[in-house]
Amino acid sequence: MSRLQFLLSKRWALFFLAVTLLSWLAWELGQWQFDRLEDRRDRNAQIQRNEELDPVPVQEVLSVGRPVDKALEWRLVEASGTYAVEDTVVVRYRTRDGGPGVDAVVPLVLDDGTSLVVDRGWWPTQNRGEVPEDLPDPPTGEVTITGWVRIDATGDAAQVTEQRTRAISSEEIGEALDREVLSGFVDLATEDPEAAEPLERVDLPDLDDGPHFFYGLQWWFFGGLAVFGFFYLLFDEWRDRRAASQAAEHAAVDREHDSTEV
Repeated sequence: MSRLQFLLSKRWALFFLAVTLLSWLAWELGQWQFDRLEDRRDRNAQIQRNEELDPVPVQEVLSVGRPVDKALEWRLVEASGTYAVEDTVVVRYRTRDGGPGVDAVVPLVLDDGTSLVVDRGWWPTQNRGEVPEDLPDPPTGEVTITGWVRIDATGDAAQVTEQRTRAISSEEIGEALDREVLSGFVDLATEDPEAAEPLERVDLPDLDDGPHFFYGLQWWFFGGLAVFGFFYLLFDEWRDRRAASQAAEHAAVDREHDSTEV
């Protein structure tokens, strides 16, 4: 045991504390990634269930002043009305395949006078943040659409200034346009009739597991490596101390033997 007394030194105590903290942190970060993996799998299952359902009237899912139920996001809905082209809101800083562009959000005025916020799709621009003057118009007259239900964005990015924004919030858009709108919005899937020049439709979310599983394993590996490194260095120092102690004992024996011979 005397050869392990070095563990009581300040240096080894601090080393042990640092390894303990690093291992705990690596464990927590790994567990966080696995929790995110479970959340993603639950989200994917929900999206897949909703995508496979037939479209329902939008009023069965969305209403004025009631936040969208998370379980209903990506539910396919249908609605009929007339686009209020003059109230188009441009969503800036949207990219596709690395190229800059914008999304065109247009209120669809329903028969009861309320409006549904519709993200009609993406249009390329020359520069990031540019507001193009040549956005294609939606179809005129009565239009029937289907679209995917989305939950409103929050935060400063959702603020609307001069009919421009960086994220879509029906609440912010309704206030900016002075319109009564249904909570949430929809990503356009189909229009009938089709526009003369349609925009690029939104991409549905990927339903893979993402990188979370491997990230979790990496964090746990780092934690295990820290523990292994601690015990390896402990063993290495113990071995060096033992070798030095044995050498000292041999030297003492040799000196005693030499003195006896004299």
